Amino acid sequence: NLPAPLTTLSPWLDMRVRSAEEVHARLAKQTHRRFIKTHTPLDGLPNDDRVTYLAVGRDPRDVVISLRHQGSNLRRDVIGRLVGEAEPAADGQSAADGLPDERAYIRRWLSNDESPLAHLDSLRGVLWQQDRAWSRRHQANVVLVHYADLAGDLERQMRQLADRLQIAVPESRWPVLVAAAGFDRMRQRSVDLAPDERLGIMRDTRSFFRAGASGSWRGVFDDDDLASYGERVAALADPDLARWLHHGGA
Repeated sequence: NLPAPLTTLSPWLDMRVRSAEEVHARLAKQTHRRFIKTHTPLDGLPNDDRVTYLAVGRDPRDVVISLRHQGSNLRRDVIGRLVGEAEPAADGQSAADGLPDERAYIRRWLSNDESPLAHLDSLRGVLWQQDRAWSRRHQANVVLVHYADLAGDLERQMRQLADRLQIAVPESRWPVLVAAAGFDRMRQRSVDLAPDERLGIMRDTRSFFRAGASGSWRGVFDDDDLASYGERVAALADPDLARWLHHGGA
């Protein structure tokens, strides 16, 4: 068990629902090894040899399915009030109220050619963000893990990560740790594990843990989508990066 909710121990650094001063003060008080969640591309973070950077890759087609799902689970009224950038919407309004239908959402995601600095969640933005880590994968303090590899053999991935982080784990503890990190168990503990900052920004913390598997895009992307997707990826991504994103196993 964790000594506090995960979102307290590891604040989402670029989710601006708390002031930077509050987040920094909370981290400064920690005496254990810190671990911090961020969606900032790797080249936007200080390059510090004392830090190990863990970058998670995923099939971009699954990313867009997850993005829309997570967007529909956010409470826009709460977030707007906390960041002070919009007048509060009607109580209980969710981000889903401003989302286009699934087909329009995917088409826009595929075709958006604006700078990733403005639209990090577009296909172009997702590939650009992943490339920031991929290009530094040979650095000793940069570790790439893939969603499909985690889902396929969680224990192996956890053991490899412990080795990279030089964390000694008694052999008897591994079954407990692996079970606790499994998708179903994490969903059961969503109140303690979802990154909602304990501020009610999600309509349902269990919904944050959507599926825990790859391939959700199948049955959603049609042939035209897949053709457009293939062309865009070929134009925007290094072939080796694209292979890793689609299959894992780096």
